[in-house]
Amino acid sequence: MRAAALYGGVAAVALAGFAALSTAPAAPAAPASSDPATVADERGVAVAAAQAQATGVKFGPCAPATGLPRPIRCGTVSVPLDYAHPEGTRIALTVSRLAATGPAVRRQGALVYNPGGPGASGLYFPMYALRHLRGWAHLARAYDFVGFDPRGVGRSEAISCESPAQFTKAPTPDPDPVTQADKERRIAAAKAYADGCERRSGRMLPYLTTANNARDLDVIRAALGEPQLNFLGASYGTYLGEVYAALFPGHVRRMVLDSVVDPAPDRIWYRANLDQDLAFQRRWLDWCSWVARHDAIYHLGTTPQAVQRAYDRVRTAVDKHPAGGVIGGGELQAAYLNAGYYDQTWPKLAKALSAYVHGRPEELVAQAAPNQAHAAAAAENENAVYTAVECADGPWPRSFATWDRDNSSLARRAPFETWGNAWMNLPCAYWRAPSGTPVDVSLAPGELPPVLMLAAERDAATPYAGALDAHRRLPDSVLVTEKGSGSHGISGGPNRCVNAHVDAYLLHGDTFDGDVTCDPHPQPQP
Repeated sequence: MRAAALYGGVAAVALAGFAALSTAPAAPAAPASSDPATVADERGVAVAAAQAQATGVKFGPCAPATGLPRPIRCGTVSVPLDYAHPEGTRIALTVSRLAATGPAVRRQGALVYNPGGPGASGLYFPMYALRHLRGWAHLARAYDFVGFDPRGVGRSEAISCESPAQFTKAPTPDPDPVTQADKERRIAAAKAYADGCERRSGRMLPYLTTANNARDLDVIRAALGEPQLNFLGASYGTYLGEVYAALFPGHVRRMVLDSVVDPAPDRIWYRANLDQDLAFQRRWLDWCSWVARHDAIYHLGTTPQAVQRAYDRVRTAVDKHPAGGVIGGGELQAAYLNAGYYDQTWPKLAKALSAYVHGRPEELVAQAAPNQAHAAAAAENENAVYTAVECADGPWPRSFATWDRDNSSLARRAPFETWGNAWMNLPCAYWRAPSGTPVDVSLAPGELPPVLMLAAERDAATPYAGALDAHRRLPDSVLVTEKGSGSHGISGGPNRCVNAHVDAYLLHGDTFDGDVTCDPHPQPQP
């Protein structure tokens, strides 16, 4: 559920008595459903978890290609491709770990992380501690930092839908359709992409679902020898956490959900993307307003409307004459979408746009150039997994007429990202693999330990209304709101109030006697 990528977030979990908890293998849980397919999956994950707990993870040096240095160690966890048949085909998930750096008596277990996407790699998570990034070092004394590549991602049976060279080919046209022929070209491209996914990765596609990612997470928990899961999910990772909580409520110890996805089944994922378009429009106008306030520096206009006109002129210019030969309207849109995610990008984006307007295109080329060859394969894989998971998780309209009606109407109110988002997801209209039914994330009071949710009121990628709905669906959750802010992924960032509440929860289990509102962090300086 991203317009460019659902990333974000922060951290961990704790109780002083964790080290004293038993790590003996748990008996497989009795199936909780009467649906035969669900019962088969529940039995399959219980079998796989018991096997993983008996086997453990043999950690050793990480492969050089990961770029992960010592003392970070890597290993693999074997999981069923199809949980309904746990003794059938197996796939190996790559896991990374940095052991807790503090005294053993203070160790509180493993903190497992997912950064979002879907399709993003989490292997780098231990680097947060190794590089002593803001707020992480003291958490690393209490927790093993554990990252992993989800199924289909990176070093965990990577899938592909087209060649990396084709995926990063540039320049590409502006996403807004002008004629019916523009739409027909996009439809043909979506069909070709869906066909490529089936041709190159069809064996994996039926099993790339959030529910299976959650089952994999429980097998990883068991392989690590953890009786309960400590989990940090950011962006799409919050939906993974929500689904895990619905499937395995008794296995949750601490859970931090940063930049919360609305788990309502009727939003997964078609409606969620439409909601996202409206939120991106609002956040884009925040950026235009910020640039206008600093017109003395950027000279792009003294009103948001003037800044928008300057952007539109640049968009038209590069669509006709690509900057540096590689920056067309598509690349420009992808680069400036970052303004909706992270306000720390605002100054460099404004500076690059201003430089182009004033006859210096080099900065814009540097900002918006597509991935270099060494990163192209990872980018193609990430997009393939994103598409596969979203297409498989829930139903999508199969007629382009529905997409055309909904997005044409929405684009009149939210022109910035609507069509770009539609084209990114349109392969789901022509997907060959089956689409499932979204997991009903809705728990009763007392079913789940307190979960900490973090949300910024003006977040574009995961709109705040979704966090409120998730908060209702997990009634024992606590919501920390960053008021008036819109950055995506707010833990470990510049807001000291947010970080203090996260630390109190992760290190001491504090839940603050209810929801919390933090003032916004300062906007960036030019």
